[in-house]
Amino acid sequence: MTQQIIIATGALFGMLSVIFGAFGAHALKKILSAEQLHSFEVGVKYQMYHAIVLLTIGLNSNNITSAAYWCFTLGVILFSFSIYGLALSDAKGEKFRFLGPITPIGGLLLAIGWLLLLINVL
Repeated sequence: MTQQIIIATGALFGMLSVIFGAFGAHALKKILSAEQLHSFEVGVKYQMYHAIVLLTIGLNSNNITSAAYWCFTLGVILFSFSIYGLALSDAKGEKFRFLGPITPIGGLLLAIGWLLLLINVL
């Protein structure tokens, strides 16, 4: 995985987490329940955490495996974006239940990405 792709992915995830966080704090505050808003915020936080990890890795070394990169990238997409979809669809009264099983798969990919990063460093 090239350093530019890793940095670009981290920057994109970071930018989107700021946009989604602001959207949640302002526009969704009136639409979502406190529980739905909390779930949405969890997605934003995890997305930002992994954006920072990708930026750090991309800026400090080019020594990340493709597998770790893809685990982080797909993990963010499956974990955070499924939470966004669940919270927003629930607020509309049509909860997209098919997204429920996708969230833990994304979380598992994030954990595997961390494991692969650890293995790579050791």
